[in-house]
Amino acid sequence: MKKIALALLGTAFLAGIYSFTSVNKTMDVVTYKVEAGKSRVDWVGSKKNDFHTGYFTVKSGAVQVNNGKVTGGEFVIDLANLKVTDGAGAKLEGHLKAADFFEVAKYGEATYKITNVTYADENNATINGTLNLKGASLPVSFNAVIRSADDKGLFAEAFFSMDRTLFGINYGIGNIAKEVQVAVHLFATK
Repeated sequence: MKKIALALLGTAFLAGIYSFTSVNKTMDVVTYKVEAGKSRVDWVGSKKNDFHTGYFTVKSGAVQVNNGKVTGGEFVIDLANLKVTDGAGAKLEGHLKAADFFEVAKYGEATYKITNVTYADENNATINGTLNLKGASLPVSFNAVIRSADDKGLFAEAFFSMDRTLFGINYGIGNIAKEVQVAVHLFATK
């Protein structure tokens, strides 16, 4: 009887350890560091008869991943070094850096913090977070495609539009569209 009781107790002990180990494996959060040289935010701003294109680099950031799924993250976007990629070049860059638009002398960076991620399937998720831009912190949500989150790293991208006037960027309303088209390309490694 004593042997049976010890055997049952030993089995229960091993099952407890096994269960504890399995739970810990599913709760392992891995942090990926954003590759600043490869990550960026492209934009397209349109007006009545034309449009302009450019980008901001992602200066730094980190993404938290649990079991191959993004669960959080925070990013710093470099507004001060914005680039215009069409023929308007340096002249438009100067205007976008001024108080009419981003006022980079005062607000040289923007930050985005992920508050919630909901997966629709293996690679598609809705990202909810807070964007701090020009001193305003507002919720910004978008759909993202997360192409990988494994030992080699993470690549995610999103395409959405954003109302610039919500952040106090009101210059040219009526001639320049309020909605700016945004494309985020994010690379991160362990």
